[in-house]
Amino acid sequence: MSDLLAKPLSIPIPNLVLGLVDSREAAAMSGLDLLRAIVAQDLPAPPMAGIMQQWIHEVKEGFVVFLGNPDQRYLNPMGIVHGGWAMTLLDSALGCAVHTTLGPGSTYASLGTEIKFVRPVLSNAAQVRCIAEVQSRGKSIATAVGRIADSMGRLLATGTSTCFIRPAAVQAMQEEP
Repeated sequence: MSDLLAKPLSIPIPNLVLGLVDSREAAAMSGLDLLRAIVAQDLPAPPMAGIMQQWIHEVKEGFVVFLGNPDQRYLNPMGIVHGGWAMTLLDSALGCAVHTTLGPGSTYASLGTEIKFVRPVLSNAAQVRCIAEVQSRGKSIATAVGRIADSMGRLLATGTSTCFIRPAAVQAMQEEP
């Protein structure tokens, strides 16, 4: 993971189509296929991607790379990027890493997420990269780890998330009348 964080960054934000994927269409796809379709712009990216200037750049099973552009819109009163911006980036990447492991119709919910800040995210930091990967995937629990680095490869924050996996069969039984 550390080699990937050291790559120089300067990737422009894609021309994202923002919106919501139809829930029936999403349920018919694996998590990996759904996220690949968003990266390929065959499906819309969630509206928050535009608001937060954070987007999925790369996706494989159990692994995602998000990019983000921190700027003055996200500054706190101390003049640094608000920690919530970095927490959102990590939470999104960690959840999507788990999402790539889901079969059609399955969902997940975060049970807990922990973020540790190493350095402040500065508004002049240019682009940051967040890499997340699944460390453990059981039948009902998955754990992912992630890191945010600046354009120079310096570590800014780390995070872990534990997610509850809800299999498609359970979901279908609870939706029956």
